[in-house]
Amino acid sequence: MAIHADYHLHSSFSGDSDAPMEEMIRRGIALGLTQMCFTEHMDFDFPVSDISPAGCFEVNTDSYLYDLLKYREIYRDKIRILFGVELGLQAHLVPLQAAYATSKPFDFIIGSSHLCSGRDPYQPYFWEGRSEEEALREYFSSIIENLETFTDFDVYGHLDYIVRYAPGQDKDYSYEKYADLFERMLDLLLENGIGLEVNTGGVRYGLKDLHPCTALLRRYREKGGEIVTVGSDAHRPEDLCRSFDRVEEVLKNCGFRYYTVFENRTPRFVKF
Repeated sequence: MAIHADYHLHSSFSGDSDAPMEEMIRRGIALGLTQMCFTEHMDFDFPVSDISPAGCFEVNTDSYLYDLLKYREIYRDKIRILFGVELGLQAHLVPLQAAYATSKPFDFIIGSSHLCSGRDPYQPYFWEGRSEEEALREYFSSIIENLETFTDFDVYGHLDYIVRYAPGQDKDYSYEKYADLFERMLDLLLENGIGLEVNTGGVRYGLKDLHPCTALLRRYREKGGEIVTVGSDAHRPEDLCRSFDRVEEVLKNCGFRYYTVFENRTPRFVKF
């Protein structure tokens, strides 16, 4: 495996994981990682439901950082542990997002869209009463709005995350079908020095491609994009580094010869 850094990881500090942080770290060491970055969820104003009680996706950042620094010291001779967060973006929350991004000494911030117009694509109601294409267009348009209003993060996470939960998943999905929206997204990313995350989590949901799809990654590189981090989106130890060999192949075929790691919000490029 040529990729030795997993930059999208959740532990029991995230509401959708019960994995002890130390078990995640030990798994990373066993896999030969040199770096791993925890990116616990911070999704303000997430809709309350039976599966997401109030505050479910709002990390206790002080407790999280305390444990991370403890394990960073314990395992300092075996692996580098980075302090990150996955910040759920919504345009009406810009002041809150801006304050949080500077509230702690984060090494790395993923900006992600888990919601669209305050609704969760994971829930069946999101898809009711309209076509799949209409729903995806609304979601991708919300990403453009997020990028037009807030840019204090390092990469956009799993840019086409919504296809995980679409009724047809990625059966009829393609870059070309939404190229008008993707082109605007990529221009905004490049204008603001924000990179893309290559996320392998969708493979576990049965998707044919990575997040984002290969055609989008290729277009990002054609337009001059260079910053690409790699994350498994693991919520349990056994999912660390899943499909990383595939990521290496895809990135090379798209014209990349390196992936990116961050420390103190500063990117560094690592050759395959």
